[in-house]
Amino acid sequence: MQILITGNMGYVGPGVVSQLRKTYPEATLIGYDMAYFASCLTNSLVLPESKLDKQLFGDVRNISAEVLQGIDAVVHLAAISNDPMGTRYEDITMDVNYRSSVKIAQLAKEAGVKNFVFASSCSMYGAAEDSAKTEDSTLNPLTAYARSKVATEKELMPLAGHGFTITCLRFATACGMSERLRLDLVLNDFVAGAVATGKINILSDGTPWRPLIHVKDMARAIEWAVTREPSNGGDFLAVNTGANQWNYQVNELAEAVADVIPGTVVTVNKNAAPDKRSYRVNFDLYKKLAPDHQPQYSLKEAIMELRDGLIEMEFKDGDFRNSLLMRLKVLTSLQEHGKMNEQLEWEHQTNKMKSKQSELQTA
Repeated sequence: MQILITGNMGYVGPGVVSQLRKTYPEATLIGYDMAYFASCLTNSLVLPESKLDKQLFGDVRNISAEVLQGIDAVVHLAAISNDPMGTRYEDITMDVNYRSSVKIAQLAKEAGVKNFVFASSCSMYGAAEDSAKTEDSTLNPLTAYARSKVATEKELMPLAGHGFTITCLRFATACGMSERLRLDLVLNDFVAGAVATGKINILSDGTPWRPLIHVKDMARAIEWAVTREPSNGGDFLAVNTGANQWNYQVNELAEAVADVIPGTVVTVNKNAAPDKRSYRVNFDLYKKLAPDHQPQYSLKEAIMELRDGLIEMEFKDGDFRNSLLMRLKVLTSLQEHGKMNEQLEWEHQTNKMKSKQSELQTA
């Protein structure tokens, strides 16, 4: 079996690669990534990509059909991956997250790929405080990131069938330690604040709901989806991926961190504008379809793992929200250093293309 993993050099990718290598030791694992965050290693004794058989470097906006040849399953993680980046780069978010995703799925089907796994998101439910949302609930995407996921799912649906199985995993908000840790995620942010300063500053009024899932539990879900049969959920499946007990209000998450890290002071921004991104999610369908791949981490375990990982890193940066552990800051830094243009393309690749065009014009 050959598995292509796009976006494997991000926050989720290292855990996915480890899980697939463990489960399918004889499989050929191939990574495909732009490498924006390749240098953002945290507590990694070895390069995560060393578990792959091959690492390809490329832009999903320009992926070639050749990359999909001989592939049995595609795990499509590549995306502009959070709301701040989506706000800054809204048009690029639609290109990368939506149009490129559909194109890759089309190429995959033409190449004879059997399973296509799309990393979708529960954020598409948006403002939804009245009840826990099921897969049949009305979608209310409030951000470019969420809109890109909705648009992609809509166009993936008609591609499914005739030997091409599509699974859209609507993940809860990610959390937990990774070999490429991000701190621009609610639980990770809170633990970082507690470790570095003994304080958690909640930017909202603390009442919004968030469902969470550990990155390693995301990897378990992806392992399931890679070989999912149409008899278990249909040719096309969009499924909320997480656990019912992981629905929390933001202030509950902060208090849970304070319980694990004694002495932590929690402050709430009582003057904050209402955060409309508040939703609870029902994960019963995922439990029914994937009983052997249910989330295993508890909230306390996730907090303890993050605490221990940050301490091992000797993490003491109280200004971490302006550090390179925030994905938007990484992209901004690459642009400021002239490595990347406003379209999030590598400058050396852009210059190479310009040189080729100049040669053709001269000829």
